[in-house]
Amino acid sequence: MKKKFLSIVLFSIIFTKVMAHQEHYKDINYLNYELFRNNQSIGYHDYKFVRNNDILNVKSVINFKIRKLGIDLYNYSGTTEEEYKETQLINFSSNTNQNKKIKNTKIRFNKEKDELIISGSENQITSPKEHPVGTWWGHHIIKAKAQISAVSGRIIEQKVNFLGKEKLNLYGNNYDALRFNISSTNQSLPENKKLNIDVWYEEETHLWLKATFNKSGEWEYRLKEKN
Repeated sequence: MKKKFLSIVLFSIIFTKVMAHQEHYKDINYLNYELFRNNQSIGYHDYKFVRNNDILNVKSVINFKIRKLGIDLYNYSGTTEEEYKETQLINFSSNTNQNKKIKNTKIRFNKEKDELIISGSENQITSPKEHPVGTWWGHHIIKAKAQISAVSGRIIEQKVNFLGKEKLNLYGNNYDALRFNISSTNQSLPENKKLNIDVWYEEETHLWLKATFNKSGEWEYRLKEKN
């Protein structure tokens, strides 16, 4: 009971600290993550950050393939672009190619109605402006009650559990990390729609370091390069 209470207190402190570090990426221009499946390198996910006064633009490119005996079994590529004014998402777009199946999502902030308008591959809906897009680099996702799928635009209600502090070594770099599990609250969803992912953020800067999940294999993102 005491351990659980201390975990809750620490989690609350971390959440407060998250809100106080809205500009934690102000010195980051580029992030490169290597993507693994069953501990085999299969591709990459890159992010580029561009600032213009109070506007932050974040572009990402993801590309990976699963091969067996020299044959491509699965190809995935995609791009996203996020635009924030101060801390509010005002525009988002994604284009995804999953084995030649194309998906597109667009999001815009309706200032008059103070909400997000989502036009996705699966729906066209509105969302509270506080819901983040699940692109993972932004640590504010651990405070959210729901996130928006970057691929389909659907809203995923979630719960977040703080799993503790860990030491990470990634490509020769040592980090003091905070580990969280983010999972779907709606257990009636099909298994392929459920969210269940562990994410690690650097304790001091809240930089996204790593993510793991199980989906037809063990998947892992590892921060390889930053500048």
